[in-house]
Amino acid sequence: MGRIIAIANQKGGVGKTTTAINLAASLAALEKKVLIVDADPQANATSGIGIDTRQIRSTIYDCLIDNKEPSAAIMAGGVENLSIIPSNIDLVGAEIEMLEREEREKILKGVLLKIREEYDYILIDCSPSLGLLTVNALTAADSVIIPVQCEYFALEGLGKLLNTIKIIQQNLNPELEIEGFLLTMFDARLRLSNQVAEEVNKHFQQMVFKTVIQRNIKLSEAPSFGQPAILYDADSRGTVNYLNLASELIEKQGVRVDQQ
Repeated sequence: MGRIIAIANQKGGVGKTTTAINLAASLAALEKKVLIVDADPQANATSGIGIDTRQIRSTIYDCLIDNKEPSAAIMAGGVENLSIIPSNIDLVGAEIEMLEREEREKILKGVLLKIREEYDYILIDCSPSLGLLTVNALTAADSVIIPVQCEYFALEGLGKLLNTIKIIQQNLNPELEIEGFLLTMFDARLRLSNQVAEEVNKHFQQMVFKTVIQRNIKLSEAPSFGQPAILYDADSRGTVNYLNLASELIEKQGVRVDQQ
């Protein structure tokens, strides 16, 4: 059965979508069957792997609101073993439309139950908010990866997110675990980066991934070419970081990984 992982932090610009795209592509490169669910109305994960949002017939919105079969919305992700359920701007209205529904927090869970057997990993790219879409993602997920950028105010707002996770564990999804805190945009030359990394490790200890995502221009450039970093520049530091993260994630499930 596929492991469902939400990638969440209500702060914008922390590397959620970069992580969703590049971790998914790296897991796929390690021969895991992976699905990205773009649960953000900005649809950056969709465009970031080269899908023109104007060409999409069905999105996650249709699955949530119109009960469309998720298999009808799945598109190829440009890398072998990688697929995506895309998003577009329609998703902006989904939260309001879901408010009237019974068990509104569990709609996404119902959608993903239909297809989770077909994948090793399903990664949900959450929107930068703690609204109903993010609550749906956390209710559907087995675990959550929390990207934390190595910049000023990095820890601001984490308390709210952790409180939301706690409420969901108590009321909606007692099985939800924190997969790990992921340090992103790390620059070893900057004292601030090192201070933030030290602070996060001190606070969260073994819950922090050993892999750190370093600030890397290729990671920033790749989405504008509609490619994950592994296709855009296979030798870049960003590619290596995300391959290491994918290996660490797989090994946490007790499976040894030998990278080529």
